[in-house]
Amino acid sequence: MLTELEKRIIASIQGDIAITERPYLAIAKDLKISEEELLDKLKNLCDRGVIRRFGATIRHQKSGFQANAMAAWSVDEDRIDEVGKKMASYSEVSHCYRRNPVPKWPYNLYTMIHTKDERACREMVHKISEEISVDTYILLFSRRELKKTSMEYFPKNNFKNNGA
Repeated sequence: MLTELEKRIIASIQGDIAITERPYLAIAKDLKISEEELLDKLKNLCDRGVIRRFGATIRHQKSGFQANAMAAWSVDEDRIDEVGKKMASYSEVSHCYRRNPVPKWPYNLYTMIHTKDERACREMVHKISEEISVDTYILLFSRRELKKTSMEYFPKNNFKNNGA
């Protein structure tokens, strides 16, 4: 069970966090608690497995990466961990997931690759393919972003009028 304060803390970190020298201090002030208490509560939530990770969403277009593609790979199951770790080690790979294949879609490992253009994406996938000895894959380029948001488990507006 989560306390009311823990829910408010989760609500305060599930969206954008201010880019400041001490972002947790700003969050703590909004919650009317000390920065130390906030950090202790966050550590406790992580230790309990309530929070698994903190992540940042980078607007890749604004950072110079104009192309991105999902590479879907068909990897022998006995190599999946080894191959996944190697693929995840490339700086151009932001995500690497193992999923179950289905009858007409044999792919079980997925990587999201970001580069300056489509040609560089294709070259990177070819390089990964050769270095890891996996040659069955399909490359799916993003054409338009339709939605990009963080999950919202506890809407902040639920806490506006109850002491938060």
